[in-house]
Amino acid sequence: MRVINLTGLRAAVPKGARLLGIDPGQRTIGLALSDVEWRLAGPYAAMPRGKLAAVAAEVAAIARREGVGGLVIGLPLSLDGSTGPAAQAARDWAHALARATGMPSALWDERLSTAAVERVLIGEADLSRRRRAAVVDRAAAAWMLQGALDRLRNAATDA
Repeated sequence: MRVINLTGLRAAVPKGARLLGIDPGQRTIGLALSDVEWRLAGPYAAMPRGKLAAVAAEVAAIARREGVGGLVIGLPLSLDGSTGPAAQAARDWAHALARATGMPSALWDERLSTAAVERVLIGEADLSRRRRAAVVDRAAAAWMLQGALDRLRNAATDA
C-alpha cells in the first residue's frame, strides 16, 4: 500500500474502522487511536523504535486487535512548513511502513506536537520529568491524530 493524502485515506478506510496515529520519534514511537466515528483521538501506547519489520508487525497486530483500517503518520515539517532532512526521513519511513503493513496511510504535519504536549503536561498536569517521559510520546501522537481528524471533519462540512 502507498501513502495517500488525507482525503484519499477517508475513501480507502472502511466505515466503522478506526485510525491509528503514529508519531515516529528517534527512539520511541507514540501511538494513538481514533474512535470509530473519527471524532476523538486518544493516547494508546508507546513502543521503542526498532527495525521496520518488527514495528510493522506490531502495528499490524494492533490494527487487527483494535479494528484499525488506516494509519496517520506524523510528518515533522520545519517551522516554516518546508521539508527538511527529518521530514524526508519520516516520509521514507512512512512509505516503507505502509508497504510493510499493507494499510492505507497518510502523512500529517506534526510540527510542535511534542512541544505542545510538554507545555500542557508541565503547566496543567504538573507532572514530573520522569512521569512526562512516560506519557509524552503517546500524548503527542494523540495531538497529531486529533489535528488530522479535525481537518477531515472540517473538510466534510465545507463540501
